[in-house]
Amino acid sequence: MDKRPRIIIIDDEEVVLDSCTMILGGGDYSVSTASNGTLGLQLVQEIQPDLVFVDLKMPGIPGIEVLEKITESNPTIVSIVITGYATVNSAVEAMKKGAYDFLPKPFTPEEFRLITKRGLERRKLMLETIALRKEKEMLRENFAAIISHELKSPLGAIQQNIYALSTELSGVTNENQEARIERMKSRIDDLIKLINSWLRVMSVDITKISENFSPISISSVITKAIEINEPQSIRKDVQIVTSIDESMELIEGEEVSFQEALVNIIGNAIKYSYPGGKITIKTQAVDKNILITISDTGVGITKEELPYVLVDFFRGKSGQEIEDSHGIGLTISRRIIEAHKGTISVESKQGEGTTFYINVPIKQKG
Repeated sequence: MDKRPRIIIIDDEEVVLDSCTMILGGGDYSVSTASNGTLGLQLVQEIQPDLVFVDLKMPGIPGIEVLEKITESNPTIVSIVITGYATVNSAVEAMKKGAYDFLPKPFTPEEFRLITKRGLERRKLMLETIALRKEKEMLRENFAAIISHELKSPLGAIQQNIYALSTELSGVTNENQEARIERMKSRIDDLIKLINSWLRVMSVDITKISENFSPISISSVITKAIEINEPQSIRKDVQIVTSIDESMELIEGEEVSFQEALVNIIGNAIKYSYPGGKITIKTQAVDKNILITISDTGVGITKEELPYVLVDFFRGKSGQEIEDSHGIGLTISRRIIEAHKGTISVESKQGEGTTFYINVPIKQKG
């Protein structure tokens, strides 16, 4: 099987096709040519190349349309525009349609070899990124299966047996023995809750969440998230202050999962607040996004730990952990926000509190 990089050159000038083929000659590449867009697209479907050079000005199908169709058929194919009519506008339009780079005519053999090398490096990086993403998904699926079958099932069986023994031995065991049985129950309950949390992290499927998108109100979701956390904030005497614009525009999202993301972040703020502390939640429109700011006056995060707060399963060791944590809630929140095409970032100073910034795009009208 020929493993050489596959390159297609689409141009209506025979001299360009011949010269480009000669420049890339020598056996390092598998080069094919087409004299118009229709033939070029047929070649793309047949060969599935690594790199395509496309002339913008051709009879028949315009080069811009060829670029668009190549990107639609296979986004990993790298396209480079070659043209003698180079303008800023044509370059910008080509980039919007999927072009990786732009080479104006006339060009030297060295320029053509260099841009070919860059284009193939780009293709290699894209394929490696896809492979790594697939590998990560496989690891996630395997990890979830191991947790579910190898850990959760045996623990569930142990839990059931302990509850059964507890009932059978009722009235026979002394106070000390009953206390030990209760401790066992509690520890196993904690382990099962932790395993369920791990499985929840693994099961946050970005594509599945986006399938259920509908217009949702940010103010409504925040209000519900606060209500869910209210018992915890009252118990700890942490005040939650809001500055929310009720008339804020809607976002496109899945209400239950987005609410879960906010519940986790607000709950995290309460968890790491001192008794009598305060949490401030604000919303504001910024360009075409809605910015949600959640600030607390709690223990804060060290400078060394801050870059890792949103990394999977990270658990801080600031030396002032007020409550236990497994570093899972923020991981789930990050993945849910990313599924909503949003971003989350954090600022903090140890001893002075933490602020989370959530940016989500406003629902487009029409």
